[in-house]
Amino acid sequence: MSERAKYHQHDPRGLIHEAYRMDIGAADARSIFFDWAMGAAGDDLAQKVEDLIAHYVDANPDHPMSAVLLESRGTQDQKRRRGGRAARVSAP
Repeated sequence: MSERAKYHQHDPRGLIHEAYRMDIGAADARSIFFDWAMGAAGDDLAQKVEDLIAHYVDANPDHPMSAVLLESRGTQDQKRRRGGRAARVSAP
């Protein structure tokens, strides 16, 4: 079986697969994820990420790429820090 045959269907270039085989840091994992995301752009990008999470994260929970994949989910309702004047002035 060729190495390419082991790649996930949403990772045809094998970027995510190969990242899990390397000893990388968080910055490298983010860079690899960004490269993958640029090549995988489309309406179903969130679903592709979920499929990759299901495929890789449980088997590799401590790998930096797992953290990046989970972070990429984001949260829309997360409260963000307010900066500048808005953070210093209380609302009336």
